[in-house]
Amino acid sequence: MTNELSDLEREIEETRERLAATIDQLLHRSNPKTIVGREVAAIKGHYVDAETGEPRTDNILKTVGGVVGTVVVILVLRRLTRTD
Repeated sequence: MTNELSDLEREIEETRERLAATIDQLLHRSNPKTIVGREVAAIKGHYVDAETGEPRTDNILKTVGGVVGTVVVILVLRRLTRTD
């Protein structure tokens, strides 16, 4: 009986330690600084090749083209809707 009780206590302590480690991981992953760091890394990964460190000009040009296209559309719509 005593052996079973000590085994149970050991299992409870191990479970407690695993739970504490899981909670620490969740706190770290949900920290705003960690979230921002992950998002920045994801954006950098989209525009810079992780292996070579070289910029991914195709993705950069797509983004610049999208921004320029959006600005042009806005300017044209403003000009068309302007009433003088």
